[in-house]
Amino acid sequence: MSEALAVLGGYLLGSLPFGYWLVRAFRHEDIRARGSGNVGATNVFRLYGRRLGIAVATLDFAKGLAAALLGLAVGGALVGVLAGAAAMFGHARPVFLRFRRGGKMVATGGGAAFALVPLAALTCVAVWLGVFVVTRYASLASIVTALVLPLCVWLYGYPWPVLAFAIVGGAAIVFLHRRNIARLFAGTEHRFELRRIRRAPSG
Repeated sequence: MSEALAVLGGYLLGSLPFGYWLVRAFRHEDIRARGSGNVGATNVFRLYGRRLGIAVATLDFAKGLAAALLGLAVGGALVGVLAGAAAMFGHARPVFLRFRRGGKMVATGGGAAFALVPLAALTCVAVWLGVFVVTRYASLASIVTALVLPLCVWLYGYPWPVLAFAIVGGAAIVFLHRRNIARLFAGTEHRFELRRIRRAPSG
């Protein structure tokens, strides 16, 4: 019973749509009607700048971390994996937004990975930063990191439930980036400027 509650709690934590709530609170706009329509940190960062973008990324990361840690405390690696996966699913299809499209699970999945596979997660942070700095494509950095995560988990010798989490979670992240992949091949994907991010005009 407690294991099931931990997984449900993971889903509810993942469903907290911080990108939607913070933009509503501080910019009085619906992030779902701006940019890519995504409530994740990348869209918030692109439209509203570093402060809101970093705040959303931190909170999305924290909810994945909290969900996986809850599962680990309740039932070990398997329940930790299930609770972390539930948080990722909640981020993608949040109950608080009536199961409509949420985010692409990168920050939330990163938080869960830090709880479950800290060494592999740290390696993946380095990979993400390296790809992003070189290419300035957040989507490409996320896709490459999602593909690298299972390899890192396997190389560091984590147990099979965590390896399964890395494979399925990484595949899900790549799938949610399928439109970005098409734009990358077409040469139309958005490239971040590493200098000052200007606030998007209202309206």
